Amino acid sequence: METISVDGLLKDKAAKLCVVSERIWEFAELRFQEKQSAALLATVLEEEGFEVERGIAGIETAFVANYGQGKPVISFLGEFDALSDLSQEAGVIEQKAIIPGGTGHGCGHNLLGTSALGAALAVKEYMQENGWSGTVRYYGCPGEEGGSGKTFMAKEGVFDDADAAITWHPFTHSGVQRAETLANYQVYFKFKGKSAHAAAGPHLGRSALDAVELMNIGTNFLREHVIQDARLHYAITNAGGVSPNVVQPEAEVLYLVRAPETEQVESIYQRVVKIAQGAALMTETELEITFDKACSGFIRNTVLERIMQEQVERIKVPDYTADELDFAKGIQATLSEEDISSDKRSILQLIGKDAVLWEEEMDASPILTTPIPYHDSENFQYGSTDVGDVSRITPTVQFHAACFAVGSPLHTWQVVSQGKTSLAQKGMLYASEVMAATALSLFDKPEQLEAAKLEMKKRLGPNGYTNPIPNSVKPTILA
Repeated sequence: METISVDGLLKDKAAKLCVVSERIWEFAELRFQEKQSAALLATVLEEEGFEVERGIAGIETAFVANYGQGKPVISFLGEFDALSDLSQEAGVIEQKAIIPGGTGHGCGHNLLGTSALGAALAVKEYMQENGWSGTVRYYGCPGEEGGSGKTFMAKEGVFDDADAAITWHPFTHSGVQRAETLANYQVYFKFKGKSAHAAAGPHLGRSALDAVELMNIGTNFLREHVIQDARLHYAITNAGGVSPNVVQPEAEVLYLVRAPETEQVESIYQRVVKIAQGAALMTETELEITFDKACSGFIRNTVLERIMQEQVERIKVPDYTADELDFAKGIQATLSEEDISSDKRSILQLIGKDAVLWEEEMDASPILTTPIPYHDSENFQYGSTDVGDVSRITPTVQFHAACFAVGSPLHTWQVVSQGKTSLAQKGMLYASEVMAATALSLFDKPEQLEAAKLEMKKRLGPNGYTNPIPNSVKPTILA
């Protein structure tokens, strides 16, 4: 294949893409409420000649956009939801909320969805100019943060006819992602008891808050007796009020259960349910369980990873100005030594044998400019993403691009502050180039897709893919 350059195509769109990412940063909408963000992305795609179908899979803010026709269908996954309690001014090196308690893009999804948009536009432009056939597709995927929007979309067959999916995530380093992730369930446990005067008639009450606390104690003991890679998290979403002299008649806790395989999550979840039932029995309260969402673990596709790596090796990484580097150093000054050393350790583990040389580079610059080397070794990331369900339906590959100073933890005000700056936008446009070039390689040599599909089937094993969300569960906004 002759070298396919998308740099010129993206330069024509760079200013427009930066404006889009800034506006989505400003909207900062929570899961399944991203009306302005989804509308903006869909409108841009329509203006650029894509056919857009809104409100797919019964989700108002989910959409799909197509250009071209026929096979292969190469798709990009775009996300655009924000996080609660992360309101933050942009481009400053102090924690300063715009709206106290407000929302913010602490995971860079304003960049994520926009970069995928840029890749789709670049591929469409190249196909149009060169008379290529096939379909380039953009999936507008809401509710990744605690909502598993893609898993709900997968349940409705949205990804079934795609031949490959390409996506990325803003990070503190660049390179092809070669780590698998955890599957999870997210479930509400609501206890209902009986109120009473806590002093004059405590024996008449049945405390729902006691039930929540007993459940949490039970699951804390359970942690010792689950597999090493499992995780159990919870948040008390209703403590029953603010009056200590009232026996709390209602209380609720939200659990997130994680493990590498969905079957392992299910097994641990059933044990958590028994603990909840025991807490209800001990407190003589009623228990109501509401399944919120779930997602599968991401499975790698080394065929697509190697194709993406070829693009990484020939596409120029961004250059940074002195002001951008000074800002990144300022951000690092707000981080703890543990933040920075933990991130460096994670990066060095990915690099492997040449880690010492890379440690020197990370010490010398707050931005890691060189993409980390690729080698086919098994890695695990102790987080979850609904991209996992897509990866089990169609071959999927992911990229990381450096948008934040080394050490910046995701889901923090520091990431929100950086997410609207030229520093982050350079990483965003770089990711667009890598993803677009990867897609064009697949259009140019579609036979690569058969090998990718064969690898996916082997990794899935004989049981294939089963969507982890029960049929009765529907997407919901954060309470």
